[in-house]
Amino acid sequence: MVKLLEELMEGDTAGDPMGKGKIWTRRSTRTLKKECGDRGVSVCATTVSKLLKDMDYSLRVNRKTIAETRHPDRNRQFEIINETKKYFEDSGQPIISVDSKKKELIGNFRNEGKAWTKIVNEVLAHDFRSQAIGVGCPFGIYELLTNLGTVIVGTSYDTPEFAVESIKIWLDEFGWKRYPCAKELLILCDAGGSNGFRPRLWKYALYQNICKVYGLSIRICHYPSGASKWNPVEHRLFSFISKNWEGNPLRSYDVMLSLIAGTTTTAGLLVQTILNEKEYQKGIKITDDQMKEININKHSVLPDWNYTISLN
Repeated sequence: MVKLLEELMEGDTAGDPMGKGKIWTRRSTRTLKKECGDRGVSVCATTVSKLLKDMDYSLRVNRKTIAETRHPDRNRQFEIINETKKYFEDSGQPIISVDSKKKELIGNFRNEGKAWTKIVNEVLAHDFRSQAIGVGCPFGIYELLTNLGTVIVGTSYDTPEFAVESIKIWLDEFGWKRYPCAKELLILCDAGGSNGFRPRLWKYALYQNICKVYGLSIRICHYPSGASKWNPVEHRLFSFISKNWEGNPLRSYDVMLSLIAGTTTTAGLLVQTILNEKEYQKGIKITDDQMKEININKHSVLPDWNYTISLN
């Protein structure tokens, strides 16, 4: 029954990437009851509610704290994402959910949360960048078909070039071994940030560094603005990493990588880590002529959020 509920809520689950809150779903217990019935399983809404609580879901109350309105095409985009995921799942083509986590100071600094220990962790009184060994910029790649995560920890800036190179590193180190016959790659990502739909460098780097190098066709679907918590990498990878390292000072890059790689779940999540010490430049501009080099097919429905980049 739990497995059936997990399948039904695939694509409709969100959570706190910092691991501080419970997970939640957009579907009602009555809707889930009906869908269970359609699958030949008779269950009442009360039982569904109890099972959801056992699975660590919670009811959420709306708070009047946000002035902006939701994008009118928000729900349609969720439908497109779910339809596209289904197509890739059925064809056995890889699906990755990607995003960057907030930068972390590397050094003897306080890390929020509590950890079991026999001694008190003495840390610096203030978090000054000048006292840090460096910064760690985690870029997460979550594979929906295998429940495997890869985190590339950068030591520079979170730029579109860094995002694309992280995906390329994943392909070289792990992706091609798991999907040797891949012809297409589906990337699910947020609407903003280094892998957002606006940065030209994101699209240009995908074409130059992945499409042209491997001949791989890339389909990109962006989650609507303000819906980043629905991105699977947030609640299936980053939230568990945050829980695993809470209360542990990230005193070195080795410690950070070790805590990330040590993240597991009862569902079988495994995480791989790689340190990327390359320096990335901010503010790289892509010209109109460079954009013309890209073979990009914007889809007919919500083209800003849905497009394919390929060689031809």
